[in-house]
Amino acid sequence: MKDTLDLTTYEPRRILVCQLRQIGDVVLATPSIRMLRQRYPQAQIHVLTEKKCASVLENNPHIDHVWAIDKIALRNPLKALAFYARVGRSGYDLVVDFQQLPRCRWVLMFSRAPVKLTVEPSWYNRPFYTHWSKPVYGYAALCKAGVLGPLGIAWDGMPPEIWLTDKEKDWAKDFITAEGMAPERFVTVDPSHRRITRQWPARHFAGLIRLMREAHPQLKFLVLYGPGEQEVAREVADLAGEGVIVPDRMLSLREMAAVQARAALHLGNCSAPRHFAVAVGTPSLIIHGATGFGWRFPSEQHVSTTNRLDCFSCNKNHCETRQCLEECHPEECIAEALRLLTFKMA
Repeated sequence: MKDTLDLTTYEPRRILVCQLRQIGDVVLATPSIRMLRQRYPQAQIHVLTEKKCASVLENNPHIDHVWAIDKIALRNPLKALAFYARVGRSGYDLVVDFQQLPRCRWVLMFSRAPVKLTVEPSWYNRPFYTHWSKPVYGYAALCKAGVLGPLGIAWDGMPPEIWLTDKEKDWAKDFITAEGMAPERFVTVDPSHRRITRQWPARHFAGLIRLMREAHPQLKFLVLYGPGEQEVAREVADLAGEGVIVPDRMLSLREMAAVQARAALHLGNCSAPRHFAVAVGTPSLIIHGATGFGWRFPSEQHVSTTNRLDCFSCNKNHCETRQCLEECHPEECIAEALRLLTFKMA
């Protein structure tokens, strides 16, 4: 690092946390934001993120302001520079950057913060920062919190957070009733992923649903979907048969979280809804393809499973066989699914 300032005694008054894409990563940054609030209770804490992610930070008592990057509005380079200058010149004395992305670097260039903190950067990024930490490996939220190590802050084991309002909770209650479900007697299912190497086949989701309904005939399944994913949701419902519900419209991120909070279990791929489930206290069973288990919250209520091949955790976006997913069969997952149901089903 460039500066010998002792950060363990540093007392910032205004803090900017930079965490852009993806939605799940923003949720995974919330433990670090909470720990910054605990360490500096009098400081103003702002977050720089993307517009599509900003809603998951709403109502968070540890955040005083969110700068939301609207990529469409900032297509004009001059407007973009003006926005980044406005953020960077907002009087921060501590900037925590979890990503080292170009948009974050623009903000750092305009900022006069005495402390610009990140994980150990590549040589070409070092001029943008004053301090950096050694990488920490393990659960993703732990890795992010590792950036805060020079401040004397360490992850305390707490999960990510999504702060739901009473109004949102009431909406979810009414929605669940209207869909013919009962609280803690339904499972949310996330069968889609933008990367085919991370998407368990629809027929396998359907097969596991049928096995779970054999054990619990009254159990319902609510299939979640995002933009352009309704077709996959319908395919799972058609293959699974009775007891599967596909909402007529896509739920917003906060609506989805509020509904997941009342579910007995979340079943899905390695994507944002799995982190929502952790944040709202619902057990989860996640089928992994190309991604490793670093995204799993370390708890017996959150299970990651895969067909462990020699190429496990390859992180590839393309694969001719997808063997790790194709050969991970519902029969191999049913025991864990039934065990996880016991945590919220009396």
